[in-house]
Amino acid sequence: MSDVQHFRPESVSSNAASSKPAAQPTASSKSTSTSPLIGFVSLGCPKNLVDSERILTQLRTEGYEIVPSYDNADMVIVNTCGFIDSAVQESLDAIGEALKENGKVLVTGCLGARDDEIREVHPNVLAITGPHAYEEVMSQVHEHLPKPELIPFEQLVPDTGVKLTPRHFAYLKISEGCNHRCTFCIIPSMRGDLVSRPVGSVLDEAKRLANAGVKELLVISQDTSAYGVDVKHKLGFWDGRPVKTRMLELCEALADLGVWVRLHYVYPYPSVDDVIPMMAEGKILPYLDIPFQHASKKILKLMKRPGSSERVLERVQKWREMCPDLVIRSTFIVGFPGETEEDFNELLDFLREAQLDRVGCFTYSPVEGAKANELPDPVPEEVKQERYERFMAVAQEISAAKLRARVGQEMLVLIDEVTPEGAVGRSYADAPEIDGLVYLTDETDVQPGDKVWVEIIHTDEYDLWGVRVEDDV
Repeated sequence: MSDVQHFRPESVSSNAASSKPAAQPTASSKSTSTSPLIGFVSLGCPKNLVDSERILTQLRTEGYEIVPSYDNADMVIVNTCGFIDSAVQESLDAIGEALKENGKVLVTGCLGARDDEIREVHPNVLAITGPHAYEEVMSQVHEHLPKPELIPFEQLVPDTGVKLTPRHFAYLKISEGCNHRCTFCIIPSMRGDLVSRPVGSVLDEAKRLANAGVKELLVISQDTSAYGVDVKHKLGFWDGRPVKTRMLELCEALADLGVWVRLHYVYPYPSVDDVIPMMAEGKILPYLDIPFQHASKKILKLMKRPGSSERVLERVQKWREMCPDLVIRSTFIVGFPGETEEDFNELLDFLREAQLDRVGCFTYSPVEGAKANELPDPVPEEVKQERYERFMAVAQEISAAKLRARVGQEMLVLIDEVTPEGAVGRSYADAPEIDGLVYLTDETDVQPGDKVWVEIIHTDEYDLWGVRVEDDV
């Protein structure tokens, strides 16, 4: 594989779009630069993608050049994921490929927190650092490659930094770490407890992105609802006004930027109630990404997850009464240790009653270091798979019915791509890479980043087809 400057976004929905590289150069690309050349591989979720963007921005600021092939590079950096076993294996394989093709490899990211595991498989990596260890990564780069001499006007970096997403949308990470101790998750051991970014810093970044032409900001963290808890929601300042370090005030300020604002990884705390009116008023997108994980009280307790299905259903009903257009996406785990057929049927009943719009599902797999590994009564693999298929059949049925109800509606669509066959975009109901798409067959008179009104004429289980109508905005 010659294309090393790429990312593979998190895909949890069965209909998720296939991952796309950040750039699509050819293997024969050659650089005439005298600056040290670095290849970069970024794996994992959008939170890891933001870490990659920050490292790449610092590299470019210091004058290093990022190249698209292993054979051109003086060094390769692999930003790893370590959330589940398949992600660990993908990271180890990527490290091995980089070592084979180049030989000089720095490793960072979530799997980097498990130094011994990496060195057992790949003892020849130059150095290993953990997640969001930007200064350590740069220190290791400096140790193994000379720091470039900056050339004025030739090493300019945009105010927004280096971005791995298309220019019309961007991820906005508002915090690091997590205070929860879910038994299936090792993120706190990798990324630590919650550390919220100063609200002024977050909003400065958001404004720079909006000014640079970004049309959609995707707010991400491990727990967006908990933003500011660690600093007791301290009062910060931005643009000459006081702003609390809290999700509500952050959303109010982001709404003033005139771009789509989409909330991800939101726990269903009572504080979420406060942002629903903003969604109903059109200030931020009526979209919530809430990882419920399960519905059985017993399994949620074994997972050490907050909340109960009864309270969740009440809250969802209340939110929909306040904002009828609200779209909710979620992820679930089936086959968790101790899950009985009764527990699983309780989950299916919850899914049918909650009528969630977008749903992804994992079969449980042990993660090294997770407390869930110690739980009794593991579920056989064939039972996990059977439950996964039953779960997704119900989710697909719900999704298909909800999308059919959109036929005849007009929706505002953000264009992501234009092909010879037509344009492809997303409505407010669709986050990039993990949700559905809106296809505009034969529509080529648009550009990525355009927003156009579309009448929906056809649907399937996950996607919409439409025709452009006269713009009302």
